[in-house]
Amino acid sequence: MNQSDKNFDYKHIWHPYSSMTNPLPCYSVLSAKGVYLKLNNGKKIIDGMSSWWSAIHGYNHPVLNKALKKQIKKMSHVMFGGITHPSAVSLCRKLIYLTPKKLDCVFFSDSGSVAIEIAIKMLIQYWQSLGQKRKLFLTIRHGYHGDTFAAMSISDPENSIHKIYKKFLPKNFFANVPISSFHSKWNENDLISFKKIIEKNSLKIAGVILEPIVQGVGGMKFYHPTYLKKIKVLCDYYCIPLIFDEIATGFGRTGKLFAFEHANVVPDILCLGKAMTGGTITFAATISSRHIANTISNGKIGCFMHGPTYMGNPLACAAANANIKILQKNKWQIQVSNIEKQLYKELSPLLKHENVIDVRILGAIGVVECVRLVNMASIQNFFVKNGVWIRPFKKLIYIVPPYIITPKELNILTNVIKEALDNPSLFI
Repeated sequence: MNQSDKNFDYKHIWHPYSSMTNPLPCYSVLSAKGVYLKLNNGKKIIDGMSSWWSAIHGYNHPVLNKALKKQIKKMSHVMFGGITHPSAVSLCRKLIYLTPKKLDCVFFSDSGSVAIEIAIKMLIQYWQSLGQKRKLFLTIRHGYHGDTFAAMSISDPENSIHKIYKKFLPKNFFANVPISSFHSKWNENDLISFKKIIEKNSLKIAGVILEPIVQGVGGMKFYHPTYLKKIKVLCDYYCIPLIFDEIATGFGRTGKLFAFEHANVVPDILCLGKAMTGGTITFAATISSRHIANTISNGKIGCFMHGPTYMGNPLACAAANANIKILQKNKWQIQVSNIEKQLYKELSPLLKHENVIDVRILGAIGVVECVRLVNMASIQNFFVKNGVWIRPFKKLIYIVPPYIITPKELNILTNVIKEALDNPSLFI
């Protein structure tokens, strides 16, 4: 990228969570292969973020590339209304095979946020089909489910990036976040807040939605699996459908194929995205139980009222099929397990650091919670200069590397995090 392009980008292109008048620096990536991003100056840096959780097999994977090339020769896109195609049918077969037996009706969309919107719409229409006008949802604080409006309404209203939109969003129910962490002892008191809300408002609640085990943008905390089990019991008792948002955690990130497997519970609706295509192209799925799908379909309207233009996109389906083919070889289980062990060994000692509050590790997720806020521009520059790509937020420095990362490459990531913690100028 030449200086003219840089200037144009700075002046005209709005990047995520950034300002047009005082934007954060952007680094020009010319290509990517394996775990490396190649910058325009020729420097290669190790990607510790998997492009926001998605590129689980790294970049330019030959199996994924081959599938994309094969599909694009046939057709890159065709509308899904009144049309189907082999790639979509094949992918649905795989998703139904991978997920619990109860989940067997697949609805495609083009992003994670939209998959959440679809799940919410499904349950609103589900209750309408049963003659009830339920429209409120119950979740827990510190959650994050996307940046579209319905998704924002079920993300934490006080402590999230969506606080400025609070007055424009529906007022849903928010229980206290569980205190029992994944590796600690279960505390029954964690259920009190949720239980009170669902008992009092059970006839108003259309559904419960949770990020199973891992709360992402809301603080990168991992809660106890027993919490999910108890929530499922309450949902079943009050006949309230349960949605699991596995957009970030699905496809192996936590050490299980899906995070809800840590608790051995099954939702009524499952939302998938991010890693579904191995980070090659945007795609998502909302998978419901047959009961919910049939109730909606047998209702007054007779069909589910949603249909994205790029729903069932053949190119995305082909990539997702190839991604699952790679996963089914089961190398990811060993890869994620090895990453977890190394993260424990190399990040856990940072608990003694004066600038560290906590270190949290689960599967291929490593989180260092700092005492002070990061200076985003400064710390990003520091990371790039030291050969890694890590994008922290607030007080959190976290990594979610591609599963194919080598011990040596992962060690570089963790060492640079240690070096950053020793540099006061990188924090506010």
